[in-house]
Amino acid sequence: MANIPDAALGFILQNLKESVQYNTELIGGVKDNVKELCEDLETLRAFIREYTDKYSDNEILEKLASEIRGVVYRAEDAIETYISCASVQKLRRAISKATHFVDYISDLRAVGKEIEKVSKDVQEIYQNRAALGFAAMQIEEISNRRQKKKKTPVVEEDNVVGFDDAAKEVIELLTGESDDQSDQLEVISIIGMLGLGKTTLAKKVLNDPKIEYEFYTRAFVNVSQEYERKEMFLKILGQFTQITDQMNKMSDEQLCKELHDQLKTRKYLIVMDDVWTNEAWDQLKGAFPNNNKRSRVLITSRHKPVAVHANQSIDPYFLRFLYPEESRELLRRKVFGNNCCPSELEAYELRILQKCDGLPLAIVVVAGILVNHRDRTDWWKKVAEDVNDYVARKQEQSYDVIKLSYNHMPYYLKPCFLYLGVFREDFEIPVWKLVRLWIAEGFIPRDGCMSLEDIAEDYLEELVDRNLVMVGHRRLTGQIKTCRIHDTLRDFCKKEATKENLFQEIKRFDQAPSFSADRSSDGFRRLCVNAFVADYIKSKPSGEFVRSFLSFAKDETTLQPEHVSLIPKAFKLLRVLDARSLILTRFPTDLLYLVLLKYISVSCNFKILPEKLSNLWNLQTLIVETSSRTLEIKADIWKLPQLRHVHTNASTSLVESKKELIINAHLKTLSTISPESCRAELFVRAPKLKKLGVCGKLVNVIQPTGQSSLFANLFKLEDLENLKLLNDDITFKLHALPQENMFPRKLTRLTLLNTLLDWKHMSTLGKLEKLEVLKLKDNAFQGELWRTEGGGFRNLKVLHIGSTNLVMWKALASHFPILRSLFLRHCTKLEAVPSGLGDIATLQEIDLYCTNSMVAKSARNIQVLKLKVQANDKNKRGAAFKLSVYPPDQ
Repeated sequence: MANIPDAALGFILQNLKESVQYNTELIGGVKDNVKELCEDLETLRAFIREYTDKYSDNEILEKLASEIRGVVYRAEDAIETYISCASVQKLRRAISKATHFVDYISDLRAVGKEIEKVSKDVQEIYQNRAALGFAAMQIEEISNRRQKKKKTPVVEEDNVVGFDDAAKEVIELLTGESDDQSDQLEVISIIGMLGLGKTTLAKKVLNDPKIEYEFYTRAFVNVSQEYERKEMFLKILGQFTQITDQMNKMSDEQLCKELHDQLKTRKYLIVMDDVWTNEAWDQLKGAFPNNNKRSRVLITSRHKPVAVHANQSIDPYFLRFLYPEESRELLRRKVFGNNCCPSELEAYELRILQKCDGLPLAIVVVAGILVNHRDRTDWWKKVAEDVNDYVARKQEQSYDVIKLSYNHMPYYLKPCFLYLGVFREDFEIPVWKLVRLWIAEGFIPRDGCMSLEDIAEDYLEELVDRNLVMVGHRRLTGQIKTCRIHDTLRDFCKKEATKENLFQEIKRFDQAPSFSADRSSDGFRRLCVNAFVADYIKSKPSGEFVRSFLSFAKDETTLQPEHVSLIPKAFKLLRVLDARSLILTRFPTDLLYLVLLKYISVSCNFKILPEKLSNLWNLQTLIVETSSRTLEIKADIWKLPQLRHVHTNASTSLVESKKELIINAHLKTLSTISPESCRAELFVRAPKLKKLGVCGKLVNVIQPTGQSSLFANLFKLEDLENLKLLNDDITFKLHALPQENMFPRKLTRLTLLNTLLDWKHMSTLGKLEKLEVLKLKDNAFQGELWRTEGGGFRNLKVLHIGSTNLVMWKALASHFPILRSLFLRHCTKLEAVPSGLGDIATLQEIDLYCTNSMVAKSARNIQVLKLKVQANDKNKRGAAFKLSVYPPDQ
């Protein structure tokens, strides 16, 4: 429970302060009351942090946490309801204003009284702090006694199935020659998420005959989150010497020296299992002498920073999930005692294992559910249909383990972590989407030195380092491109988020048309509906205080015109609307009155976004995917001071603002806009633009001579890193590109589509000094011969070539000195991948999709060459060369 109230107060206070800052005009009547309330909440926050840091997991603070969550949510509801009422009245026409004036004043008075009442409740909580402090002092002694008796929950990792290859690799790290300093003491680390089998692997390694031969003195000790230094030293000593009465009477410092002296003459291996923090390692490492006998310490941890802190010169070993055949064997041995399964159960077995996704913890839990009904087909069927629910009910022990990780987490990470539960099972989460949702939800605090996006990405990296989030793909820069969360952790997030009222999942409906159980959402802050979305909306849900409506359903559903406005009518305080799985047949005009909206992501088949969209002055992210080739935004986007990202899949026209020149230094993304919208004024207004996509008839902005009004303006964008030029009219080809000195200076990523350029113009792109990723999508270049020139592409790491009529490509390794990845798509006429590319030392990957057998053969020759080089270079580290060919028979 520790820090939970602080987390809630933190991001809600930030949202309140921003609401006050950006809506000063609307809250004029209660501005002083709101300011005073925010100050009281800040004071309460400091007070709560003090006590939750000292005393946690007791009934008094649990009750207080619930009370505080309730009052801060009421404060947020009251203030934002006031803003919403005032904004709706402001947007009404004169006659409508007069008609609604009496109701409007009545509503404001009611909300104003609620703000005053909330403020009094906050002050009352704070005034009772003395009583809480006295009670906390009374329970301190009891809590300390309980803490000493209470053992850290441990999920028994007795799985000995699998890990053979992992054990060999770790044994090699412990016994192999690593460098000239190999006689020195070294620390090796195994890193992996909870329940993955780190302890199992460490024990397997410790008991291996080769390890027993190499290290006569061996010891295993579980450190865990709560440990006593003296106890750790005694446990290690007790595994290779007799513990005397004198040792028991020693202080921890004396024991540290005793253990150090005992190990000084031995070649030893000490396994430190489940090390949580850098401080834990620092407090224990003094006992392990560097005795020049090639001794080793093996650490297991969930947290990568611990491994890096313990030894910066050797990369930690990252434990993988079980392979399918290993998962199957583990389940069978746990249920049947051998590696056999009745044939009539195999279909259900497969479905169960797919849900467990290679996590030993989940497999062992499910096996415990199945073992007492191992021969009942109906029971296996039930478990297979809803594995996650069965696991959630039975895995109390593993839930406690996850809870430990959660409680140990900094307060600012907790809402970010729990929020991952809104995504459906097996959803590959695009990081750009996750980051922008976190920002819109108010989870990311402002920092004058860093952008909100950078802070959010740092938070994600921290969750990855804690092995709570799995990386799907990384960008060349090392940034995470996609991520996912294991179902076991996802279930924890949903359960904990419901308890903390962070979000509520609306589950699947029965066949019956009654939705009464799910229709009212008055108590929920955020709703995620990942199945039967249209049915839920048609049931006319209500949610006076719902802030987010999220849907990541697999299947798209067309929402009929009469149902389009049901969402904005039901949730009037909405901040986040992500409903890409719903196709809107018309623009929901009621949406234009939801002035608190910060994030909109919709799919549609309309061509125009209305002028009144500029009423949404809190909007940060706008994502529109339309079936139309063009989209017109009639709204003046420069009236949206918080706008950061605009994503559309069509050629989007922006109106020319007739107002004074307004600069938006927040705007980072405009993709994709029409060439006609790329006026000088636009780029003056968005000086910090980092990503730009232009889609339309590019010949209108790039002359046959290479002169370009577009590039004359782009050159002034000092922060532009990512540029996409998409020509949507293939009957008009580009005859030239601007000179290299006309491209933005920081450009690192360039994408071209349907530009039909001659290959000779690649020399211009080769001179772009910062270019790292070049994507030549379909018909970007044409011509049968491409002879690459030397001296170019000095920093290019990824080259993607789409459909082209290229036949012969002549290139040397020196033409792409640090290329890592080559992707060829539908290059059906190409005769071969240049053999010289095999000499590029950094090349790690060639990916072929629908090319031809000659190209595949030449790529395999390069693969053979690369593998020979790697085999001969024993000191070579890093990823092995990878060749992917589809179809595989090429």
